Amino acid sequence: MTQTTKYVIKYKLNGERRFEFAQLQSASVEAAKEALAKIHDASDEITDINVSKAL
Repeated sequence: MTQTTKYVIKYKLNGERRFEFAQLQSASVEAAKEALAKIHDASDEITDINVSKAL
């Protein structure tokens, strides 16, 4: 079983600031993009991604 940690992903969705919590293996932007792609449409514009450890 792979070790995951709870992170908060702050980002802009089509220009609107949003955030989501996700269980990720690392705090990489690539891992965050994969998690966000699972919950948003491919046509959505996701920018300004920032990943940090949830408190």
